Amino acid sequence: MDIEPTILAYLSDLEGAVANLKDTWHPDDPAYRADVYRQTMTSLSYAYFMYFHADAEHPDWAPLWNPVYTLQPNPDDIYVQSPIRGDLTYRVSGNRGTCKILSFTSQKALSGTVDELPRPGGHNELDTNDIGIGLGEDFSIIFSAERPKGYEGHWAPIDPEARGMFTRYRMYDWHSEVDPVLSIECLDPVPPKPRLTPEEILHRIKEMAKFPARKTKLYYAMQNGVKERVGFNVFEPLRMPGALVKQTYWPAVFQLEEDEALIIETEIPARAPYWNVQLNDPYFNALEYVYRLSSTNGAMATLSSDGKYRGVIALTDPGVPNWLDPAGYKEGGIYGRWYDCDSEPVPTIARVKLADLREHLPGDTPVVTPEQRAEEIRRRVVACQRRRRW
Repeated sequence: MDIEPTILAYLSDLEGAVANLKDTWHPDDPAYRADVYRQTMTSLSYAYFMYFHADAEHPDWAPLWNPVYTLQPNPDDIYVQSPIRGDLTYRVSGNRGTCKILSFTSQKALSGTVDELPRPGGHNELDTNDIGIGLGEDFSIIFSAERPKGYEGHWAPIDPEARGMFTRYRMYDWHSEVDPVLSIECLDPVPPKPRLTPEEILHRIKEMAKFPARKTKLYYAMQNGVKERVGFNVFEPLRMPGALVKQTYWPAVFQLEEDEALIIETEIPARAPYWNVQLNDPYFNALEYVYRLSSTNGAMATLSSDGKYRGVIALTDPGVPNWLDPAGYKEGGIYGRWYDCDSEPVPTIARVKLADLREHLPGDTPVVTPEQRAEEIRRRVVACQRRRRW
């Protein structure tokens, strides 16, 4: 076959992601353009794993949405994915670890691999909490379109047209919880993993180049939809197709100036196995969360004396608990989650002058000193780096 003289010829569809700048909030802003270039590179680097790392007959876990591959991962979650095929049978085995959630989702197509996601999406979800796999236990689960005859162990269905599976494992206490250990095997007879032909390699490179535009088309629309429906600094609770069925999200888009702060206030449900809140940039990427306090959860947050959570978004350290650091962005996204809670309160956002912040907080709100903040960040960095993130 004829090979182009430069690899750039096969990457021309990367321009599709840059063209999606038109769907951002400030398409003519040079800073936005540079951020979208960076976002395109993160998606391209992730796309290599999607197209070259494994195949359905020779599955293997690879990174999905994680801190180096952006596109709004939950900072508490680690996501990995593997190609699968609905006419084959798979075994996932390992150790449950002690994480809050270990779940598996199979779909007809993973986002970014097709121009339009299938409707319905052939979505099947399994939460190991629901099938009695305890913390720290070894386990084995069979995934197939139909339960194997005579098999009495853990089993979960996959759509006959399934093409991908992803798993998430969710930490509450980053310091002390233990990641799961996972393997995935195809149980059907398959040939050895082949060397790719030149045609297959070039086709996959072209698909890689299409991937960033497909992702931004999907995620820009999600974030823009919140802004169009409720405006800035207002939460809009919702459930998402393809997400955890027990989970309700509370997204918003934030906006503030350097001399302002945003106070997020909410009741906490009586039964709250898990809740969190995170900040995103204007392009639906999670903000830096290893070295910045851009997220928190029910294990990390400090509640006020009245039992409410009050988080403060400010560009500089406000010297109070629950600072959410927007990492230099004056506007962006907020995503909160209630998981399996007995109520789902809708938080509020108050926009106040930073100098007047304490007038809008309970009188007994403690002072967080620079030394205490530095130690909080240090502990966060250590805990996050000890997790497997890719």
